[in-house]
Amino acid sequence: MSRIININHVALVVDDIEAARAFYGTELGLEALPSFDFDYPAAFFLVNETQQLHITEWKDTMSFRGHFCMVVEDFVGLFRRLEAAGRIDVTPWGNVRRLPDGGMQMFARDPAGNLLEFASRPEEEIDPALFESELVDTEPGLYRSGREDGRGLGSADATLHHGDPRP
Repeated sequence: MSRIININHVALVVDDIEAARAFYGTELGLEALPSFDFDYPAAFFLVNETQQLHITEWKDTMSFRGHFCMVVEDFVGLFRRLEAAGRIDVTPWGNVRRLPDGGMQMFARDPAGNLLEFASRPEEEIDPALFESELVDTEPGLYRSGREDGRGLGSADATLHHGDPRP
């Protein structure tokens, strides 16, 4: 059996490559990389030493809840920038919150409507003023859908940070 050794890249579809390049390059601070010589608009970004984000322009339908998660430094600073830009989206997964493992979690939309999750490391200090925002839950917890269908591998020991690489 072939073993998966890492995630090389995540590919997102956008409807405006220039707006996406500005968002991911300027707002999120990702380093632009050369992309292949495709016959459609594309942009590659370096996320860390081994992972990339690929953006391609198509007229597709965006997912409401589908997303990927990026661990960030300065969670509160990013929250403030995304809040000011009106990009935080609490409709699919609820308010910004502290998870049971101690990390923070928020969801935002890029200019094309792709849903992105941002998380802090559990040990990151969070400015208490963050919890004054109506977009932030004051108590730690999880999103509750009301479905009461607990299939899966739920555990009190769950975390987003398994072997989390440090810069």
